[in-house]
Amino acid sequence: MKTVAYNPSTLEVDFANALYILQGEIQKHLQGNQVIHVESNLKRDNPMVKFNLLDKDGDPHEIVVRIVQIPDKF
Repeated sequence: MKTVAYNPSTLEVDFANALYILQGEIQKHLQGNQVIHVESNLKRDNPMVKFNLLDKDGDPHEIVVRIVQIPDKF
């Protein structure tokens, strides 16, 4: 499949949406950190998923994942 639009591409949006859907599975691998809120912005040039976490000590943390598809090399 050749990508005709990158801002955002369908693959970027699908990947960001998958991260949002899998937040419960992701939490299982965060060694005691609890996911308390997940926000996604799928319409940005580079879709974003922001995770708000709470660690064992009760301290809040934010992790932002931006999805960037590299142009196809055909």
